[in-house]
Amino acid sequence: MNLTQREKKFAETNIYPVITPEFCAGRSPLDVLESVLKGGAKIVQLRDKADPERYASAFRKTSDKYGALLMINDSVDLALRYNADGVHLGKTDLSVAEARKRAPELLIGASAHNLEEALAAQEAGASYVNIGPIFPTRTKPGVKTFLGVQSIREIAPHLRIPFTVMGGIKLDNIRKVLKAGARHIAMITAITQAEDVEGTTREFIKLIEGRSKTA
Repeated sequence: MNLTQREKKFAETNIYPVITPEFCAGRSPLDVLESVLKGGAKIVQLRDKADPERYASAFRKTSDKYGALLMINDSVDLALRYNADGVHLGKTDLSVAEARKRAPELLIGASAHNLEEALAAQEAGASYVNIGPIFPTRTKPGVKTFLGVQSIREIAPHLRIPFTVMGGIKLDNIRKVLKAGARHIAMITAITQAEDVEGTTREFIKLIEGRSKTA
């Protein structure tokens, strides 16, 4: 796929599961991946800080089987090596501008914690920005500042590109971010540590699509 085709597929996504081995409740990340894709996820991100390559090839194979987009966390090189559809970059990773030069056909996501960062990523060539963390989250124990739902209303109107939201989003608060205008919801533990991963994925998708139809 080229960038235009990937952007079109991204626009059709709803839930955005981020799979991290340490947050899979003792299960294989590959089993969790299979479950989220069976549940209807159209995009997935592999986030493996300990050993970024160990599951990359298998994730590509499985996501291809379901026709889902595969994002790799942090590394443009790994995304290119394993023919992923994109890379998600944090503040300490390669810059968005440099990533765009090296990977012109990949989706490039960038984390943004305020309007200034979101606009900078947009101007540098990001395909989407991730706004967060919205609520307190176990996956970033050192983070003490949370943006809250209001940040979505403050940042989104200034963007020409899609945005995802992330951070502590669960069944009991997802309606708040949907009401604020979010439609691409990134999650880790609410899905990957669920007892029924496939069923939970379906439940979240139903909520997101239901809100989209009434908006």
